[in-house]
Amino acid sequence: MNDKQPVIELKDVHRTYQMGNQTVRALDGANLIVSPNEYVAIMGPSGSGKSTMMNIIGCLDVPTKGTYILNGQDVSDMDDDQLAAARNREIGFVFQTFNLLPRVDCLQNVELPLIYAGHSRSTRREMAANALRSVGLGDRMDHKPNELSGGQRQRVAVARALVNNPSILLADEPTGNLDSKTGIEIMHLFEALYKSGNTILLVTHEEEIARHARRIVRLRDGRIETDERVANPTLEGVEQN
Repeated sequence: MNDKQPVIELKDVHRTYQMGNQTVRALDGANLIVSPNEYVAIMGPSGSGKSTMMNIIGCLDVPTKGTYILNGQDVSDMDDDQLAAARNREIGFVFQTFNLLPRVDCLQNVELPLIYAGHSRSTRREMAANALRSVGLGDRMDHKPNELSGGQRQRVAVARALVNNPSILLADEPTGNLDSKTGIEIMHLFEALYKSGNTILLVTHEEEIARHARRIVRLRDGRIETDERVANPTLEGVEQN
């Protein structure tokens, strides 16, 4: 880690849910620090708490107990409007299912977070075009999602996640709907984004995907079981400096 202020700091974070008479401890005292320009994979079996952790880090939920500091701001007790503003400003989401609007073109899909951020139309279009060029889709801006391959659609989703210059790129099973060859291409893109200075959190159940990261955090029963550096990250086909 570097000496800069952490981007993410979870301090004794608990998240419980009531299911009838039963209390489910989805997170049970999680502590995690992620510094700028780290590349972290979060893993764990079903029910381990990784989805709950992702939701809290992504400002989609708040802890029942404990503190979450996002880029120096305590978001633990924010209301829904404040959480929405923090999400738009600080988090770029990449989902397994792409979550693109089918009836508009790539440029308009990537512009969407900028509308919520209040940018002018001309600024939005310029920023969205630059984001699409950065993921290799400068020649596909006027295409709709159904005119693209799965890998191209995921690149559009990555461009949309990056367009606001967020503090964190949060990717939830980003290769889950892709064939293995296309999945590797997307992981090469994440490698390039990491090398250009982005902070990436990758939620996955696939060991071979997790090993592209530089650090793997494993959860079990709502607790962090291990937090280890990756000695030999998977970089096949990625140009080395």
